[in-house]
Amino acid sequence: MKHQKIRKAILPVAGFGTRFLPATKAQPKEMLPLVDTPVIQHLVEEAVNSGIEQIVFVTGRSKRALEDHFDSHYELESLLAEKGKEEALQEVQKLTNMAEFFFVRQKQPQGNGDAILTAKNFVGDEPCAVLFGDDLVDAERPALRQLIDVYEEYRDPVIALTSVPHEHVSKYGIVEGNQVADRVTQLANFREKPEPSETESSQAVIGKYIITPEFFEKLEQMKGSVEGELGMDHAINAMMNERPLYGLEVEGTRYDCGDKLGYIQATVDYALKHEKIGEGVRDYLKSLNLD
Repeated sequence: MKHQKIRKAILPVAGFGTRFLPATKAQPKEMLPLVDTPVIQHLVEEAVNSGIEQIVFVTGRSKRALEDHFDSHYELESLLAEKGKEEALQEVQKLTNMAEFFFVRQKQPQGNGDAILTAKNFVGDEPCAVLFGDDLVDAERPALRQLIDVYEEYRDPVIALTSVPHEHVSKYGIVEGNQVADRVTQLANFREKPEPSETESSQAVIGKYIITPEFFEKLEQMKGSVEGELGMDHAINAMMNERPLYGLEVEGTRYDCGDKLGYIQATVDYALKHEKIGEGVRDYLKSLNLD
């Protein structure tokens, strides 16, 4: 059987972003910018730079701005061309041509596993990538490409991991398992926000996955039978006894853009790297004389 290339990605973006109210009352939290580029665009660029050709956004209410961002804008493009703003015009046109974009709507917020199921027909019988909108990894080699490399070696699902201080494990989904290669763990257990005394692991799951069609089957089987929302963790635990699952501790700096402090940290770091304002931002921070 010929191995299939990872060419599709699911980006679940249906959440309300309540931690960022009132900023997210009328706009998607994924459209909050890091300087001049929305968080969601960074994720799309990560996907495209990893070889992804088609992207489906799982949306909900108040997500129209996100759809418009990746659509063509004839009036704006004409205005920029008329005024000779070639660089800005290229930036706008680039958005539409990065990949093929599709949009499906999650009717009710019933968990991230349910959001993934909404995109089942788009994916079909293929392995695919999943990128959640809160997790950015600033890396020389895109984090998703790192996951794809591991998938191509083992041909089994792969989950992105990051090492966290052990005293903070109760804030994360934590995996346990056996290391099989540099940064690669074969998973044996998934614990949702355990107390530090309940696990020896400090490897936390971040929102990047390579999944196989069996994930959709498991989620469908479990829909309606789990208490509360249907999560990716339900499928992960259900599949562990049936086939190998792997975790990769990705290289790079991870930012939790679903958290206010994490978002500010990402904004500062991306501003410092910005080719036009980075030097000015650095000078400003130095002038604050912070203790």
